[in-house]
Amino acid sequence: MRYIFNFPDIGEGLEEGTILEWYVKKGQQVKTGDNLVQMETDKVVADIPSPRDGTIVALFGEEGDVAIVGEPLVEIEIEGVHGEEAQKEAKKEVEEQFAPEPEEEEEAAAVVGTMETAGKSAVLAASDEGSEKESGKDEKPTRKALATPVARAMAKDKGIDINEVKGSGPSGRVMKEDIENFIPTKKGAPKGKERDIEDVTYEPLTQIRKAISKNMLNSKHSAAHMSVFEEVEVSELINVRSRYKEAFAEKDVRLTYLPFIVKAVVHALKHHRTINSQMDLDNDRMIYNNRYNIGIAVDTAQGLVVPVIKDADQLSITEIAQQITELAEKANTRKLTMDDMKDGTFTITNYGSIGGIFATPVINYPEAGILGVGRIVKKPVVKNDEVVPGSMLALSLSVDHRIVDGGEASRFINRVMKYLADPVALLME
Repeated sequence: MRYIFNFPDIGEGLEEGTILEWYVKKGQQVKTGDNLVQMETDKVVADIPSPRDGTIVALFGEEGDVAIVGEPLVEIEIEGVHGEEAQKEAKKEVEEQFAPEPEEEEEAAAVVGTMETAGKSAVLAASDEGSEKESGKDEKPTRKALATPVARAMAKDKGIDINEVKGSGPSGRVMKEDIENFIPTKKGAPKGKERDIEDVTYEPLTQIRKAISKNMLNSKHSAAHMSVFEEVEVSELINVRSRYKEAFAEKDVRLTYLPFIVKAVVHALKHHRTINSQMDLDNDRMIYNNRYNIGIAVDTAQGLVVPVIKDADQLSITEIAQQITELAEKANTRKLTMDDMKDGTFTITNYGSIGGIFATPVINYPEAGILGVGRIVKKPVVKNDEVVPGSMLALSLSVDHRIVDGGEASRFINRVMKYLADPVALLME
């Protein structure tokens, strides 16, 4: 009996996803748990597994297409069961395999939902969807070019036959740059002499870019942003890092300034619980977080993502450094999970690592604050009534002024500065 498997909601609020890569094709046999397709959502790139044993009858959508949650994704021929029994068994398999684990605390947010399956009307007649096109006797069979979704969409917009483009990616995969650099030739003209140049280039919005746009506007419309800017002299912090970075490297841990900043923020949050909170206007109450889950903004080729270091107050500098490295690697290889991204209570964004000094960071709503970290700059400073060279670290704190008053914001950032200026006090706290 035929069974229609709909695109499931793999995260709270998910509405759509982009098909990055099909792992199966028509006629292929699959078992429960075999990956069917790789999808890009607004938060993560995830593999969608098969809910049942069977044979793939049809694929709904091509690589680069947007799939809507609840709409058909694949059609599977299930052997040995008939009619409504097929639907019930498939649904049972999905719910058992993907039901969320119970949360430890009632306040925890962004619980991953159960997989959605089709209803009774999802039993369809046989379909020829996904069948290969037959070629004429004198025609050579064509092979679908291996390409990224962005490259395929760009080629379509530019009217380029992607099969004519030489790919520079792994296994000859056509990349975005290959389309941008492709020089089409006209019949009768020497190759490379004729070139069509468009006035503009169109590229489809990625799911991550859509999410960034939506979240930034939501933050600006929902929170009353206020920013405080400060500088702290961190010569002692530089000395501590220099002294221990080789020892950390021997443990395959890269010691940057960020683990110290995370630790300083956590200690400061313990003295300023308002900044580790959020406002719940729907229920006329404040929610004060008793856990310290610090989001770290990571700049990736696909866009900005914010994985979370859970219970950072319970971790050492070494453990925080390890988690930062692991999360950054997962972000850049698009292997972050929904669990990596949820339950943040405060966020740090380190634009100083790529050259910025001050900024006005946008709050990761509904959190109450975000700390922007700039680069360290050599400046003359006054110590013991003498002007001496100093190393100044720029900090930019944005808070939701509905929740945090200006005085509280200043006291919080001053406490963070105290810990960074004296890292020994930070470690002894």
